[in-house]
Amino acid sequence: MGDSMRLLFIHQNFPGQYRHLVHHFGSQKGHEIACVGESQNLLRWEGLPGVRVHGYSVQEKKDAGHPYALGFENSLRRGQAVAVTCTEIKKSGFVPDVICVHSGWGEGLFLKDVFPDAKILMYCEFYYNAEGSDFNFERKKRPTLDELFFLRTRNATQCLSFMQADAGISPTVWQKSQYPDIISQKITVLHEGVDTARFQPDNKAVITLSQSGLALRPGDKVVTFVNRNLEPYRGFRTFLHSIPLLQQKHPDAQILIVGADGRGYGAPAPKGTTYRKMYMNEIKEKADIRKIHFLGHVPHGILRQLYQVSAAHVYLTFPFVLSWSMLEAMSCQCLVIGSKTPPVQEVLKDGENGLLVDFFSPEQVAGAVCEALDGSDRIAGIRERARKTIVDKYDLRSVSLPQYDNLLASLA
Repeated sequence: MGDSMRLLFIHQNFPGQYRHLVHHFGSQKGHEIACVGESQNLLRWEGLPGVRVHGYSVQEKKDAGHPYALGFENSLRRGQAVAVTCTEIKKSGFVPDVICVHSGWGEGLFLKDVFPDAKILMYCEFYYNAEGSDFNFERKKRPTLDELFFLRTRNATQCLSFMQADAGISPTVWQKSQYPDIISQKITVLHEGVDTARFQPDNKAVITLSQSGLALRPGDKVVTFVNRNLEPYRGFRTFLHSIPLLQQKHPDAQILIVGADGRGYGAPAPKGTTYRKMYMNEIKEKADIRKIHFLGHVPHGILRQLYQVSAAHVYLTFPFVLSWSMLEAMSCQCLVIGSKTPPVQEVLKDGENGLLVDFFSPEQVAGAVCEALDGSDRIAGIRERARKTIVDKYDLRSVSLPQYDNLLASLA
C-alpha cells in the first residue's frame, strides 16, 4: 500500500477474523497497529513484532431485571471496558485512522466517544431473523410472541453499534442479506480469505491415530467431520446417523471427527450428558464404533493434514455463519458434502465443486459419502474444481487482502 495508517483491531476473542489482517498490516513498514481483546483470550495470541496488544476484563451478569435485557446489559459492560482500555491507548498517543471491530458483543458501542475522528469498519457476522435463518429451522413450529420479542432484542447491540459505523463487511452475500436495508446498504461482502498456499493437496500427508497407531494417507477411505463443538446446529446428529448406512457399503472406512463437547451456537445438551453421548447411544447398536474416532480439538496444522488425507468431508449447518473449515477443506481439494442450506449453497454447487444433501437426511449423506469413497472420474473433477473455486474467489493474497487494502485506504 502507499500511505501509512494507524489501525486498531478489536475482538473479544482476538485475533478472531482479524488474524490475517493483523499479520498483513503489521508486517508492512509505516503502519502502526494496536489491538484490543479480552485478557484471558489474549493468552493464545502468539504475538507479532511491533504490534501492541491491550487486554480488558469484563464481569458479566448472570441475570437481569428483564429476561430480554441480559445480553444487552452484558454488551454495555463489555463496551465500557473496551472504552476504558481505548482511553488509555489514546493517552499513550495512539489515535487510529480506522478501527476494525466486530459488531456482536458491544465492543463497538462507545468507540466514537473515545475516537470521534476515527473511521469504524464493523464486521457484520450475523443478524437474527425469525424467517429464513437459523431460528425455527429445525423444529418447524410457529414461534411464540415471547420468542419473537426476544429474538428482535438480540439485535439491539449491533444495531446501536452500527449507527456509529462508517462501513461494514460481511463474509458472504447471504450473511449480508440478513441485515435490514438501512444497515446492509453500507456493508461490503468481503471474506477474510483462505491461505491456499498453506491449505493445498499433499499426496505425502499422513495422519497417525494416537490410540491405535493407524496411519492414514491420501487414497485411504477416510471420512472427516469438523466443528468447534459437536452440536445439532452443525448437523452432528444427521452425520452420526449416516455412519451405519455408509458402513454397509464401506465397512473399512475410518471416520475422523474433530470437535469438543462444549456448548456451541444452539441450546446446550441436557444436564449431565453431551450431544456426543446422546447420539452415539442412538447408533451404537447399528454402527461399528471401532471405526469412529473422536479427536477433540486439534491444532490447525493437524487439521490441514486431515483435509489432505480425507476422501470425503461432511459439512452440515443450519442457515447460519459459514465455517472456515469448509473453505479450507475445499482448498485442500477435498470432496465436500455440504447441506442444502445458505450460505453453503453460495459456495458449493452440486456436482460442480461438491455434493449437496438434505441437512436432515442421513440417507443422502451416506449416499454422497459412498460416491466419494467409490472414487469415480466425476469425483476427481469435482475435487479439482473445489480447490479452483477457493483459489479464484477466496484466496488470501490475490483476492481478500488486496480488497482490504483498498477498503481501508478509502476509509483512512
